[in-house]
Amino acid sequence: MGSLPLFPEQASTIAPEVDHLLYFLLAVSVFFTLLIFGAIFYFAIRYRRRSEHELPPVVHGGLALEILWTVIPFGLTMVMFTWGAEVFFKESRPPDDAIQIYAVGKQWMWKLEHLEGQREINELHIPLGRAVRLTMTSEDAIHSFFVPAFRTKQDVVPGRYTTTWFQPTKPGKYHLFCAEYCGNRHSGMIGWVYVMEPQDYQTWLSGGAPEGTLAENGQKLFTQLACVNCHKADNQGRCPTLVGLFGNTVELTGGGKVKADEAYIRESILRPQAKIVKGYEPVMPTFQGLVTEDQVLQLVEYIKSIGPQPGTRAAPGVRTP
Repeated sequence: MGSLPLFPEQASTIAPEVDHLLYFLLAVSVFFTLLIFGAIFYFAIRYRRRSEHELPPVVHGGLALEILWTVIPFGLTMVMFTWGAEVFFKESRPPDDAIQIYAVGKQWMWKLEHLEGQREINELHIPLGRAVRLTMTSEDAIHSFFVPAFRTKQDVVPGRYTTTWFQPTKPGKYHLFCAEYCGNRHSGMIGWVYVMEPQDYQTWLSGGAPEGTLAENGQKLFTQLACVNCHKADNQGRCPTLVGLFGNTVELTGGGKVKADEAYIRESILRPQAKIVKGYEPVMPTFQGLVTEDQVLQLVEYIKSIGPQPGTRAAPGVRTP
């Protein structure tokens, strides 16, 4: 079916599963459409009124028929729901060993950045056979990251992070679209995904002269913004230490708890008063408008990179799993 214009090439591990579900839904829809219209025409002719004085017989009900046309549609819808939920959950849970890439949507372009520091605009280079996890946000309107050949589409929303993942199965060049109307140049917000052999990808990744990895750039920015004055590694500052923070559970003032993931770190940078760590005062200023989305990603990646060091202790309110 991939050779037909309405069915793009299958180029990811999830693409066949999405297509099989689509074929099933189409088959059920076509079957019942033909069945219903055929029944309408048959009954219209078979039970037509043949004279003015002819009266149709009165039918008071048919229990077996009522059960039949209730149970069969219910069973089919449950198959659709279960099958669709299985595909959805698989698409929502990237593997732990997936390559991390950040994407920022902006009118009207896609900005992508690898952990190694390579930056791209409207292009994405990825290795064949490796799972790729995209963490995405928007600087302005709602966008949607859509690669038809991968059968992946995920909205990119300003003010929050969304994720999607895919594992390419064929080398080649594939269309990248924005599938959410985002302004008068929405149709021009397109790009390409290049799936490369692993060796070719490593060669591409090592080419150029990046200014540093995301974590390294985040460390520089962390120092430039004087964050080190309050978030001290020895936990003696006015704010909690960030060493070993990522992935752990944080206890909040008021009794709540939250997992320290990318979204929590981003919110703490831009809206620090939203969630106050237990045992600390709300003294951190907001950096909303002072840092760009790209710089927030750098800070997030730096905080993710600083694991526990010998001789350090966790901040109050932070629990390791």
